[in-house]
Amino acid sequence: MKNVIEIKNIDKPDERRDFPRGHLEVLGLSGLSFGIITLEPGWKWSESVGPIAGTELCQVHHNGFVVQGRLRLRMADGNEAEVGAGDVFVCPPGHDAWVLGDEQVIAYDFAGGAAEYAKAPAG
Repeated sequence: MKNVIEIKNIDKPDERRDFPRGHLEVLGLSGLSFGIITLEPGWKWSESVGPIAGTELCQVHHNGFVVQGRLRLRMADGNEAEVGAGDVFVCPPGHDAWVLGDEQVIAYDFAGGAAEYAKAPAG
């Protein structure tokens, strides 16, 4: 079996998923689903993506890096954190999130959760 190096460019995603006040671009590689998420001011997960996912809170695990803007994250137990440009973060399933201020948020997701994010449940 050969070792294979895979390379994709974020300017040519494999898929784009649009939702209210934002979109997700996904690049699929062996063992990695890489996501680039763009969120507009006023975006809130529970209002924009929750109805698509069919859940009250986001059930995707995120390993992320914020390129631009600020997000507030709130876990089901009330624990909250704020992330902004330059921050690397881990956020487990069971959270809501929203854009802070009037700057667009751009973030990268390395967790593989991009494969299922903003997709309607099967069935």
